[in-house]
Amino acid sequence: MFYRECGNYKATYREDMAIFPIPLDKWGIFVILILAFLVVPFLAGHYWLISIIIPFLIFSLSALGLNFLTGYAGQLSLGHASFMAVGAYASVILYSRYGVPFLPSLLGGGLVAAVVGAIFGIPSLKVKGFYLAVSTLAAQFIIHWGISHSRWVSGGSVYSTVNTPDLYIFGWLVDTSMEKYYVALVIVVIMVLFGKNLVRSQIGRAWMSIRDMDVASEIIGVSQFRYKLLAFAVSSFYAGVAGGLLAFLYYMAANIEEFHLHLSFRLLGMIIIGGMGSVLGSFLGAAFIVLLPIFINRLVSGWGALFPVDLLANLELIIFGGLIIFFLIIEPLGLARLWLTVKDKLRLWPFPY
Repeated sequence: MFYRECGNYKATYREDMAIFPIPLDKWGIFVILILAFLVVPFLAGHYWLISIIIPFLIFSLSALGLNFLTGYAGQLSLGHASFMAVGAYASVILYSRYGVPFLPSLLGGGLVAAVVGAIFGIPSLKVKGFYLAVSTLAAQFIIHWGISHSRWVSGGSVYSTVNTPDLYIFGWLVDTSMEKYYVALVIVVIMVLFGKNLVRSQIGRAWMSIRDMDVASEIIGVSQFRYKLLAFAVSSFYAGVAGGLLAFLYYMAANIEEFHLHLSFRLLGMIIIGGMGSVLGSFLGAAFIVLLPIFINRLVSGWGALFPVDLLANLELIIFGGLIIFFLIIEPLGLARLWLTVKDKLRLWPFPY
């Protein structure tokens, strides 16, 4: 039997279930990886690598974790930044205080964040929608208070900061912007590949069944307890690893003040604008949100005299909120859906039907 999908025939089930079943996707990813590994680090300067590209990769990874929970499993979370904070502090403490190597420390930070996320995901078994959002919002404040007032974790100081020592990986000192970029890139690529396979597995299908109709999924045998808590654990694990990378490669410290409520809203905005239930959408949304302040600063510097001072001070928030409303109304599936529409038209060109 042959399967036809937008002009492409699949002769076997194995071909149809390939991670990149369409040649355009396969070659597109190959080109992007070549550019990312061999071109970008040599063309981009120190500022672009440290201030833009590395944060983009890290926030994309964190947004992907939130997308697992909200986009695929349908469980709304407003405390995602707090799980990043847990991962950041756990990984830095393991590395600096206990001498655990960097990669196991990063993995340990992710696992600690997964456990904490699963604990705060327990209310999802009884509540959903707005009430679940409130419970995850409570996690943001509880974790923030707990870290900032714990002398063992953060010293209990006003700033609650734990600095990171020099970063060594297999005895190699990582201190240049290019080396940090490669560390972030390799880890992100590995975790995105794992996540892409995860959502195509039985776990991903169970998550989507809960998202689309939780009562029906429970009737057909999908364990709500297992898969909802697993969604919170996986989402928090990705957030914890992203928090650890942010602490080691960007902030050079674990500081609870950097993982505030506004960051949770920004991460939610990333998957709304990029596209919920889409791995690609996490990257598109993160790129959009990371580049938006740069665009606004350029706009303000050129046209600042035409706007009131109060408006300029809040211009980024105004545009950010307006874009979320725009995508919710015009294209709820975000930039990823727009890209899929363009890609389908290109694949069928010049025969539109």
